[in-house]
Amino acid sequence: MHCPFCGTHETKVVDSRLVAEGQQIRRRRECISCHERFTTYETAELLMPRVIKTDGTRQPFDEDKLRAGIQRALEKRPVSIEEIEAAITRIKQRLRATGERELPSREVGEAVMLELKKLDQVAYVRFASVYRSFQDINEFREEIERLSTPAGEGETS
Repeated sequence: MHCPFCGTHETKVVDSRLVAEGQQIRRRRECISCHERFTTYETAELLMPRVIKTDGTRQPFDEDKLRAGIQRALEKRPVSIEEIEAAITRIKQRLRATGERELPSREVGEAVMLELKKLDQVAYVRFASVYRSFQDINEFREEIERLSTPAGEGETS
């Protein structure tokens, strides 16, 4: 690791600890030459599958786009940033766990809906209305009735 202060190639690790729920390692380093200390963070570089849009085009997975869609659905809802970030992490893990290099955008949308259903039912219906292109009030009513049905009854997925 290069020292950011003097550019020397030789540094030593003084301390290491897990952070971000074990997803990162924080390392305190010291330069052998100038004795300055600095912190580095190490994370595994895991490739997300590419997304196949409904028109057949392929795009790299965009975490910012995912986050924006979830935040839009959760706007003015009582859900913390920590809960949102945890949901995003679970969605990414679910998509990676498929082992596929490419996934239809439908699978990303379904993973988002699954998480939103757990986080906030109003946000879930908001997202579903856009994602499934609800055409009238009856489609909203049907989705709300599905939410109101006790778990396991009448569910098709």
